[in-house]
Amino acid sequence: MAEQLHSPTRESAPSATPASPHGRNGAARRALPAWHYLAAAALGALNTASFAPTPQGGWLQIAVFTIFYLWLTRTTGWKSALFTGWAFGFGNFVTGIWWLYVSMHDYGGMPATLAGSAVVLFSLYLGLYPALAAGLWSFCAGHAGNGRTQEQPFSPTWHGAFAFASAWALGEWARGSVFTGFPWLASGYAQVDGPLAGFAPIAGVYGVGWMLALVAALLVQALVRALDPQQRSSRPEPDALRRSPRAAFATPAVAALAVIVAGLLLPLVSWTEPANAPLNVRLLQGNLKQEMKFTDEGMTTALDEFQKLITEKPADLVVTPETAIPVLVQDIPRPFGLAIRHFADSTGTAILFGAVGATVTPDGRAYDFTNSLFGITPGQPGLYRYDKHHLVPFGEFVPWGFRWFVNLMNIPLGDFARGAPVQPPFLVHNQPVAVNICYEDIFGEEIARNVRENAATPGVLINSTNLAWFGNTIAIDQHLQIARMRSLETGRPMLRATNTGATAAIDARGRVIARLPVYTAGSLDVRIEGTTGFTPYVRSGNNTVIAVSLLMLAFGFAFGPARRARRKAQDEQ
Repeated sequence: MAEQLHSPTRESAPSATPASPHGRNGAARRALPAWHYLAAAALGALNTASFAPTPQGGWLQIAVFTIFYLWLTRTTGWKSALFTGWAFGFGNFVTGIWWLYVSMHDYGGMPATLAGSAVVLFSLYLGLYPALAAGLWSFCAGHAGNGRTQEQPFSPTWHGAFAFASAWALGEWARGSVFTGFPWLASGYAQVDGPLAGFAPIAGVYGVGWMLALVAALLVQALVRALDPQQRSSRPEPDALRRSPRAAFATPAVAALAVIVAGLLLPLVSWTEPANAPLNVRLLQGNLKQEMKFTDEGMTTALDEFQKLITEKPADLVVTPETAIPVLVQDIPRPFGLAIRHFADSTGTAILFGAVGATVTPDGRAYDFTNSLFGITPGQPGLYRYDKHHLVPFGEFVPWGFRWFVNLMNIPLGDFARGAPVQPPFLVHNQPVAVNICYEDIFGEEIARNVRENAATPGVLINSTNLAWFGNTIAIDQHLQIARMRSLETGRPMLRATNTGATAAIDARGRVIARLPVYTAGSLDVRIEGTTGFTPYVRSGNNTVIAVSLLMLAFGFAFGPARRARRKAQDEQ
């Protein structure tokens, strides 16, 4: 039986038509059973468990990806690889972003069946990116071109390992870019507390995902060579490796271990250094009910609650959640405005508060509404203003052709105008502070660009968020994990003020140093020190991982197993 599983299929009669490099005229391939794809979907669901709130999920994720890559090598060509990747992605996303149902049904009023269907369809769409990555790996690694059958498993190779890492990283980057992007659950986020987090300041979250995929593929390569002497000896490796079975197994295993050790040691490198005096910051959490936020009663409650929280005691900086004051800034009641302005001037406290911005004509007509943060600087007239740039589809703008979908929900805020990609930081006691709003901090390249391109280089990051739309779900912990990755990538502390959680302070090494319990009202007092200097990721953004991935795939296609299969087919003509 073992010989049948690992030996070539019976020779067929010579054909006048040469074997295609893509296997179209080669040996017949049988369809994989349905349970193969169900198992891939189950692996995707297990991958969700590696993300927050699971502690130390990075090690679990390495195990999941190792099994996933092994599963991919059992496929019979690029099509079955593609569907295996799709099943894995669907299982991951449908279990990882189910909380979108809460916003659509519980707060948007969408019927349960439609809301559930929307989550499933969106998960199927997101699953296309792992599918394309798996298909691309199969093609570039020569998997699709060896004319093999189901009885001839794909033997993991060095080309295959680097092709998998590169295809996976490009797939995740594409998911974070196409149609404004949705990089939630990018694989690297699960490594924030894991062994590969040290690569984040160098190559960002997609670079961490690249390393994760490489480690998994190398472990599979070592495992297969250890258990299967025929595959170990049949590979077109250097003579020394073919002569030494132990070396054939040990080399990829040592390479995988070296990547992990490097990831564990890299946090010892200080890419940035402290700058300016520490700031005493108060982060406010209002815990206001989302269903009441835009009612008259809710607005009155918000004004009363946040006036009390803001003026409770002085600090260098006080930060409110996103749209804490859910009205146009021009319509904020005069008593509230006077109270917080007097508090700022009399105590030396800078204030950042969330409200709705707009452009107002001389006759008082407002247009181009924005989701904004406004800043009060003690002793200075006027307001600092930051307008959200990366808007949430369906919540802050309506994608073309989806007005009918938005009309199924009762969402009080519709189309917003976008702010500039790079906006000046808010200056607090000579410390430039870069602000972002809610969803914006899931785009690491945009945060890095704000740090890199600002004339006054920010030393602190601040995120103002309202996740009440998604209830008390795993979305809260997942978003905090994403914010921690931004600190790792930029080497800067991140402060988060949220309506319901997670209000937290993260240091420049991505560690949570203080946090409020979710769904409680209160303030978090922290002392934080800004940093100066650029990490490699801030300097280059995603360009490094994109360039390396494209080069690796091009090299593998030009010189790897796929080329050998094509040349063999030509020789047989």
